[in-house]
Amino acid sequence: MNEHSWRELVGEERPVGFDQVSIGVASSDTMRSWSKGEVKNPETINYRTFKPEKGGLFCERIFGPTRDWECSCGKYKRIKHKGVICDRCGVEVTLARVRRERMGHIELAVPVSHIWFYKCMPSRLGLMLDMSARQLERVIYYEDYIVIDPGNTPLTKTQLLNEAEYREA
Repeated sequence: MNEHSWRELVGEERPVGFDQVSIGVASSDTMRSWSKGEVKNPETINYRTFKPEKGGLFCERIFGPTRDWECSCGKYKRIKHKGVICDRCGVEVTLARVRRERMGHIELAVPVSHIWFYKCMPSRLGLMLDMSARQLERVIYYEDYIVIDPGNTPLTKTQLLNEAEYREA
C-alpha cells in the first residue's frame, strides 16, 4: 500500500507548508482540549489478559485501539466499521497508529510547575517573577507563601511568608 492510498483511507490530507514555528507554554484549558480523556488509574496492563487497563495509562478508550480496525472487546472487527465507537467497550474502530498521536490528561489537586522552569539557569520563572531560584523553590515546594495582593496590610507584593508569619497575617 503506497503513501497516498493510506492517507485517503483514513481521511488525512497532505501537510500544508509553513514559514515559521512558534513554541510556547500551553494553558491547562488548551491541554484539556487536546486530551481525549482523563487518566484516572495508575495501572498500565492487566497481568492476566495482557490488555490495557480501562482508565489507565495505556487505556484504549482514551488513546485508541491496540489492533488496527478492532475494538477492545472484539465486537467490531475490520475496516467496514471505520469510525464506529463500540457500545460495549467505548473504543473507536480505527488504526492503532492513532495511539502515537492522542493525548490524555491527569487532573491534579494542586497546581504544579515543571522543574525546567525554575532549575534551568537562568530561571525563566524567577526572571518573570523577579525572584531568586532559592526563593522560588521554597514557594513551589510549599515551604513559604508568596503575597499576591497585600490589600490593607503592611505586607508588600511578592513578599515571602513562612508558616508562622502567614498565620499572623
